[in-house]
Amino acid sequence: ESRPHRDVLRCQNIRLVPVAELSGLRVGPKLLQYVLKVLVQSVQLLYTLLRIDQPSYILLQNPPGLPSIAVAWVAGLCWGSKLIIDWHNYGYTIMSLSHGRSHPLVLVAKWYEKLFGRLSDYNLCVTDAMKKDLWVNFKIKAVTLYDRPASYFKETPLDLQHNLFMKLAKDYEPFRPRAVSPGAESSAFTRRDGSSGSVLKARGRPALLISSTSWTEDEDFSVLLRALEDYERFIEEGAELPALVCVITGKGPLKDYYNGLIQKLHFKHIQICTPWLEAEDYPLLLGSADLGVCLHKSSSGLDLPMKVVDMFGCCLPVCAIHFECLHELVKHNENGLIFRDSQELAKQLKMLFLDFPSLEGKLASFRENLRMSRQLRWDQSWDQTVLPLLGNRE
Repeated sequence: ESRPHRDVLRCQNIRLVPVAELSGLRVGPKLLQYVLKVLVQSVQLLYTLLRIDQPSYILLQNPPGLPSIAVAWVAGLCWGSKLIIDWHNYGYTIMSLSHGRSHPLVLVAKWYEKLFGRLSDYNLCVTDAMKKDLWVNFKIKAVTLYDRPASYFKETPLDLQHNLFMKLAKDYEPFRPRAVSPGAESSAFTRRDGSSGSVLKARGRPALLISSTSWTEDEDFSVLLRALEDYERFIEEGAELPALVCVITGKGPLKDYYNGLIQKLHFKHIQICTPWLEAEDYPLLLGSADLGVCLHKSSSGLDLPMKVVDMFGCCLPVCAIHFECLHELVKHNENGLIFRDSQELAKQLKMLFLDFPSLEGKLASFRENLRMSRQLRWDQSWDQTVLPLLGNRE
């Protein structure tokens, strides 16, 4: 539904092959609809794979793996290609969020992933916890390849921040200035002097809080909304805290539901907007924000949220909700904070923003720690971890 990043579109070594979206299958019982959808997708995907140039490797991200793992394996047999599965989570655990662990479809999906996962030639996974689980439960040997940010996820220079805020202000009221500055082009966060052309942070600017989501069952955004209600109450009770602009980006099935909840809130000091951003604008916004919030709760407890990886690439500190292996990414009180419920998140927001916009305090300390960490970028991590696996064929 979104245009790929321009670096992908411009790369001569990448060819995008679209697969038509299915329609007209919504007849009969839901189980029958699902079976028909899987069968049609299998034929579509196999036909598409067999029409491309013969590959040495087929690299498949799972999930989604039904029917793509089986289809990729069949295509690999036809081509004589090696199949690499990149395990980011388990599809059956995601299905269990809406159907329950004991549902027949979930049990079939688990059996399917276990069977066809073993037929792969190489396996990558995103955490050491998943590497262990793949071996213990599936007898699949995998190599841990942590998600890393692409090179364009970085802190955004002030002039680019201003250009982005002015662009967003055309469509979203929270980015518009609270008061007009004579002789200056202003957003809620920045202003450009009309004579010198220099960009400065706006006085009394709100703090910019950002979260991104696919609006699915594994992220409970009511946790953030309740924390914001507590934050509003802190201000009403006299706490010297900045106003907040909370930006929640993404598309997904539960977006309308949460937008309905947001519209029922009546804040004086907090504004919330839920834009859909262009691929090029998303890293710019992350690099302009003051704090990130992650509500991703892994369905398996074994994957890590890519949104936090991207935020860290932009040196953006994060408050993230706790789950089993989150410590492999978020180091509590070092590059961010981990919370368990809305009350704990509200207290963390209060603590982090009490000295806003001071360059001292926890928020600044976390950001500096991220700058000093010299994180590996995606291409460096790939070269170190994956290329040695492919060495015999390169």
